[in-house]
Amino acid sequence: MSIPEERRTNSEVPGFFKKSVHERLEIVGNQVDLSPTEKQALLKQGSLDLQTAEHMLENLIGTYPLPIGVATNFLINGRDYFVPMAVEEPSIIAAASLAAKLARPMGGFTSKCLSQPKMISQIQLVGLSDWTLALSTLEKERESLLKLANCFAPSLVGRGGGVTDIQFRIINTKRGSQLIVHLSVGVGDSMGANVVTKLAEGLSSRLEQLTGAKCRLRILSNLAVERVYRAEAVWSKKLIGSSPDQSVEDLIEGILDAWALADADPYRAATHNKGIMNGIDAVAIATGNDFRALEAGAHAYAAFNREYGSLTTYEKTPEGDLKGIIEIPLSIATAGGVTQTHPIAKISKQIMNVQSSDELACVIAAVGLAQNFAALRALASSEGILKGHMKLHAKNIAIMGGAKGNFIDVVASIMAIEGNISTARAKELVFEMCHVM
Repeated sequence: MSIPEERRTNSEVPGFFKKSVHERLEIVGNQVDLSPTEKQALLKQGSLDLQTAEHMLENLIGTYPLPIGVATNFLINGRDYFVPMAVEEPSIIAAASLAAKLARPMGGFTSKCLSQPKMISQIQLVGLSDWTLALSTLEKERESLLKLANCFAPSLVGRGGGVTDIQFRIINTKRGSQLIVHLSVGVGDSMGANVVTKLAEGLSSRLEQLTGAKCRLRILSNLAVERVYRAEAVWSKKLIGSSPDQSVEDLIEGILDAWALADADPYRAATHNKGIMNGIDAVAIATGNDFRALEAGAHAYAAFNREYGSLTTYEKTPEGDLKGIIEIPLSIATAGGVTQTHPIAKISKQIMNVQSSDELACVIAAVGLAQNFAALRALASSEGILKGHMKLHAKNIAIMGGAKGNFIDVVASIMAIEGNISTARAKELVFEMCHVM
């Protein structure tokens, strides 16, 4: 796919993490054409004004800022992206950027939706002892029900969306059999929660008339199996890394063994998939998307028609390189809701320069795979994951120990050199420095 010149960025910025906040913002802002006002909004300690926030939330008492950073090096479907991530854990952005950097020489990431993205709305019918006649009646009325459902969302249909299919399922529950109606709905660039619920509510009366049953729940499903995205990448064995006491071949085998455990054991899979969501949630929050819906959908999909397992798969290529794949449902929006009301969400979308919810979801899927690869690479290394994590976490520990201002970097550096990154040591160093001063 050819990318217009005005949409091209170069996210490969050597030493990006070493630059100051203002320098990093200038690099990103100059490439994506942020205005001085937009740059200033990112630098303010709370860019969400209270007047706007009051329209977003009941019982407002203030706002809760999160640090927002930019993951670099992402090459996805032949195009570079800066990826905004709102998260408090320092290792997450560093890990994603490193994984993306290592993937670039092999072409970066390819990412796509496995179907035309749709959301599912459910209507619950109860109160009949024999559902055979009701099911037969609904099957005969399928086309008329499709037409009626779309009457409740004319603007959505006008934008090329709407209900495309209706399915009927009989479910055996502890309260007897129930008939569940599934509406498959194309929602365009919105997440779709409100519109699919509106369609379900609109159609429920007609379903009651046709079946004699009682409608109960009428709401979307967050198990978005018709909105599943697949991203993949290959990491070269020449670049994946090694150490004096571990060969690259052993590191790759270790990654494969770690993935195999996650795919077979729910105890490991829960932590494995949580690592994937570290990156996905951070981008979702930065862009104003519902990370809770993404979490629910991802973990449900990991157990969909099987025992709970890994959302990713890995294999060794014939050349000995490592190939990773993620498949995950992503109900992502670039229109509606917080994506258009929160000032930072709008700026984040501009930084990424995405033109649709489909494009944003492709980026987010790639971030999830990158996050997972980075975690497995660290876990499978002879050094382990904790040393690097704690080194990046040292500044937070320094702050917890009472360090302020320039002393934060000094305390963090000393602890890293000593290999003793702890709150107790931070307090000792702060105490010593205060007495020297």
